[in-house]
Amino acid sequence: MIRIRQVLPSLALLALLIAFWWGVVVTTGSVIFPTPGQVVTGTIELIRDGTLWLHIGASLMRVGAGFLLAVAIGVPLGLWMGWKRAAFDTLNPIFQILRPISPIAWIPIAILWFGVGNASPIYLIFISSVFPLVVQTTAGVHTIDARYLRAAENFGVSRFTLFRRVVIPAALPQIIVGMRVGLGVAWLVVVAAEMIALRSGLGYLIIDSRNAGNRYDLVIAGMIIIGLIGLLLDGVMRLFEELKWVRWRYAH
Repeated sequence: MIRIRQVLPSLALLALLIAFWWGVVVTTGSVIFPTPGQVVTGTIELIRDGTLWLHIGASLMRVGAGFLLAVAIGVPLGLWMGWKRAAFDTLNPIFQILRPISPIAWIPIAILWFGVGNASPIYLIFISSVFPLVVQTTAGVHTIDARYLRAAENFGVSRFTLFRRVVIPAALPQIIVGMRVGLGVAWLVVVAAEMIALRSGLGYLIIDSRNAGNRYDLVIAGMIIIGLIGLLLDGVMRLFEELKWVRWRYAH
C-alpha cells in the first residue's frame, strides 16, 4: 500500500504529460509528430513482426558484454589503486586525463580499430563504464574507517584476509554506486553508437525509422522503450544497494 502511494504522484504527472502531448498534437494539427495513440500502434506493430525484441536483445547484449568487461577490469584496478598508494599516484593522473573525454568522441577511434561490428560498441561501453567504476572503487577504499583496519590488525589477520574480509566488503557500497553510474552511461553510449555504426539495436531502430519514411511514431516508441529499459536497469542496481551484505558498513 505504501509503495502504491509513493508512485501515485509520478503516475499522475505522467498522465498529465501524456494528455498535454496529445492535446498539443491535435490542436496544432501536426501531420508528422505522432499522438500517444499512434506511438502505441507503432509499438504493437514492432512487437507483432518481432523486430522490437531483436533490437532490444542486440542492445542489451552489447551493454552486457561491455559492462561486465568494465567490472572485471575496473573493480580490481580500483581496489588496487585504493590499497596501494604508489599505484594511485601513478595511475590516477592518467585516469583523470582520460575520464572527462566524452565516450562519443571515441566513436571514430572505435570504428578505426574494430570496424563496424559489435566490437566497436562493446569497446565504447567499456570505455564509458570503466572510469566511474575505478573512481568509485578507489574512493570506497580510501574512505574505509580506520577502526576496521585497526580491529583486524589487533586480531592478527593476514593482509590477504584483511583485504578479502574487510577492505572489499567495506568498499562495496561505493562499488555498487560506480556500477550504477557506469551502467547508466553505458546504456546512453550504446544507443549513440548504434545510430552511427550498426544495423541493429534500439539506436539503429530510431535512426532507421527517421530515414525510412519519417516514421516518427516508431522514433518516439524507440525513445520511450530506451527510457523504460534504462529505468529497469537502474532499479536492478538499486536492489543491490539494499542487500545486507552491501550495507553492513553503515549498520548501527
